[in-house]
Amino acid sequence: MTPEAVQLAAHRGIPLGVSGAHRARYLTAAHLHAPVLVLAMAREHRREIVELDPTRLRTAFTIREFARLSADLTDDEVRSAAGAAGADPAARVAATIALVAGRRGLVLPLADPADDDVIDPFGRSMQTYERSAAELDPAVAAVARVFRLSLAGNTTVAD
Repeated sequence: MTPEAVQLAAHRGIPLGVSGAHRARYLTAAHLHAPVLVLAMAREHRREIVELDPTRLRTAFTIREFARLSADLTDDEVRSAAGAAGADPAARVAATIALVAGRRGLVLPLADPADDDVIDPFGRSMQTYERSAAELDPAVAAVARVFRLSLAGNTTVAD
């Protein structure tokens, strides 16, 4: 991580040992086999992910897109989708991702599609790093909300 990113991480409570251990690497198709969800910073990154592995079309999002698509989902809708998948955590998460992916085309498009992107601060000013973090923070919180709800309890939906 750049020194600016490490500084921002420290302000958010991330220990230096954790941020200091981060290493950038080029994404390959092999990286895409295991994760159930892939979150990108920008639409061009999402596009490259789907080009590397077309099966990721419904499970790759920009982080802000995921946040936007899930914003209007109620807690009960998320719990219900997860609960319908049963008790297995992986199935619950997959059902939740499908719920969010299913909102593509149903949620009104953005006036500016670039609003689904997080600005890339690399090589830019600390102010740009702070802007990038300000774009990421609510998106990360939204993703965390959805998955906390998805994994909370083993509520199932009655027929």
